[in-house]
Formats: sequence, structure tokens, C-alpha cells
Amino acid sequence: MDIRYSLHPDHAKSLDTTGLRDNFHVPPLFTAGEMSMTYTHEDRVIIMGICPAATALELPSDVENVTGTSYMLERRELGLINVGGPGSVEVDGQTVALDTQEGLYIGKGARDVSFSSDDAANPAKFYANSAPAHASYPLKKVTIEESSPVTLGAAETNNERTIYRYLHPDVMPTCQLLMGLTKLATGSNWNTFPPHTHDRRMETYFYFDMAPETVVFHFMGTPDETRHLVMRNEEVAISPPWSIHSGAGTGTYSFIWCMAGENQTFEDMDFIAPEDLR
Repeated sequence: MDIRYSLHPDHAKSLDTTGLRDNFHVPPLFTAGEMSMTYTHEDRVIIMGICPAATALELPSDVENVTGTSYMLERRELGLINVGGPGSVEVDGQTVALDTQEGLYIGKGARDVSFSSDDAANPAKFYANSAPAHASYPLKKVTIEESSPVTLGAAETNNERTIYRYLHPDVMPTCQLLMGLTKLATGSNWNTFPPHTHDRRMETYFYFDMAPETVVFHFMGTPDETRHLVMRNEEVAISPPWSIHSGAGTGTYSFIWCMAGENQTFEDMDFIAPEDLR
């Protein structure tokens, strides 16, 4: 498991491109037959890319040196969205089939969790985030039709988009995880604008559905001294609470956002006027 530590914003201002990527960029998540895991000290979220091939993959049981618990979800919850081919997740003997862009919430206390693909030639790709949890909520599958969609932005500002809220109080109870998928309308390239911070929550951005030649410029940093990460398909940007997070792409893309922190109020954002950005 890769470990990322929290940085003070004044420290982040001093980093070059390599330093920014070492701290806030997660490389392509999916390799057939493997599970990748990155632990960030920003609200202690674990970022996962799970791509089972011919055989199932299981959540690791030897995590005491990372989580201090006897199994991974002893005091954690987990949310995931499948961005690959059809597959399934087995949770303590209960199997849930997941097609492309279907999500699943796994509550605190789930002990035996495994992931499978229906076809190794077209494997499932489970993008997952896990955060500490104080209570146990039921296992729940969420389809994109059930995900409380809302359309924001406008074509004239290049940011028309539909936000599908999978893990959200309007859909299901969770301890702290919020998770959803944003699709941009044709011709729009800003995934959110104007940018914002939410000092009460961290966020991860998983970019996908991108052509090989497409890149997204993910803008981060404090509003008075912004930076950027160049993102490619199936990579993740870690956004600490003090950082803006906004992106613009050179082609079509989608992204999955996940938040953890003090509250679950999706609208709790501090917007930054474009004229105040530096």
C-alpha cells in the first residue's frame, strides 16, 4: 500500500512538478489481476483500483500495520463504482452483481470481501474509496438511475454537466463517505467552475473515459497561488481541504469524486471568484 502524508499549504507552494505529483497524484489504478491501494492521511482515505481477471481478488487481511485493526473494514466503510466490464462483489457470503457504472456501499464490519469479473477478457474495474466509520450501515447497490442526478452549469460557460450522487444522504445513509460520478455535456470541458474549497472535507478525483491523447489539467493549490496536475485516463488527484479542485480537459472525459470529513453537506462549498484566483 502506497502511503501519502498530509502537507501544509505553505509546504505545497514550494514543490515542483515532481513534488506535486509525488504527493497528490495517483498513477493509473488498474492492472488486470491486481489490486492497487493508496492510503492518504487526508481524512485517512484509502484509494483503491481493483481489477480481477481469471480469479477473484480479496480485500487484504494483513492490514494491522496500516489501519491498526485485525481486518480492513473492522472500523471502516467502503464505496465503489464499476467503470469496467460486468462483475460481482461478494460480501460475507452475499453476492452482488455490478454492471458498468453501478455502485456499491459496504458498511463497517464486513469481514470477507472479494471481487470477480464475469469475463477476464473484459474485466470489471472497481474504483473504491474507504474511510473510517463509527457505525454500521447496510450493504446497498446503487444504479446510475437511482443516484439522485442533478444537472449544473451551462454550455456558454463550458461547464454543463450532470452529477450522479451514488453515496449521498438523498440515496442512502453512510458514516462520512460521499461518492458520485460526473459526466460533462458535449462541448463542455470544465468539470466545475468557478472552483471552490471545502475546508471541512477532503476529496479525490478519479478521471476516466478518456482517449489516450486526452489530458485533463487538474487545478489545485490555494486560491492565491494555484498549481496544476496533468491527469490521464484512470488516474487520481488527491485534493486536501485547503486546495481548490477544478479541471479542464482537451477532450471528452468523466470523473468520480469522493469526499470524507466533518460533514455530508454536498453544498457546503466556499466558491472562489475567478477574479480572485492567482
